[in-house]
Amino acid sequence: MIGILGGTFDPVHYGHLRPALEVKDALGLSEIRLVPCHLPPHRPPPLASARARADLLAVAIAGHEGFVIDERELDRPTPSWTIDTLEALKQDFPARTLCLLTGMDAFIGLPGWHRWRELNNYCHLVVMTRPGAVFPDTGELGELIARRRVPEVAPLRSKSSGMLFFQPVTQLEISGTRIRGLLQSGRDASFLVPERVLALIREQGLYTSGARV
Repeated sequence: MIGILGGTFDPVHYGHLRPALEVKDALGLSEIRLVPCHLPPHRPPPLASARARADLLAVAIAGHEGFVIDERELDRPTPSWTIDTLEALKQDFPARTLCLLTGMDAFIGLPGWHRWRELNNYCHLVVMTRPGAVFPDTGELGELIARRRVPEVAPLRSKSSGMLFFQPVTQLEISGTRIRGLLQSGRDASFLVPERVLALIREQGLYTSGARV
């Protein structure tokens, strides 16, 4: 099984990396494909360029087996719709099971995603949660949970798509907004991002002003 984790990664930080590692281990995923988006459809454009963010990702995962960067969205002129990426990934890996990893906040917003009801046609949904999280039991998401949720990992391996699984992970209260604010004000962002990432940010002068670079 392949894990798919998309995002702006503006910049990548431990709040992205640690939960992804825990899901990889818990589900026995062969790899995690990190997919930096070019034009996020539901938020302002990233502060750093797509190439700069991909370079930071490369530094962050260097030496960590099973983590790869998937750059298919970087040159896409249209917004980075997840459904388009899943369709393309399924074409590239027709015999592999895909698991789309999302945080709880993203899952709650799922009904606002482009063609969101079709996501499960291409993958399993794996929601990274805090231990003891409370899940919706009404509305569209309540119906989705009732129909597709499985309580353990084994069923994810029996079918190539269509299921929903909640995986508790260590939730680190780290945000890109906070990191960018620290860097723009000249303060230290150590221990929020990998040191190699911070060194590259300093070397390239990223996030030192409000301008996009």
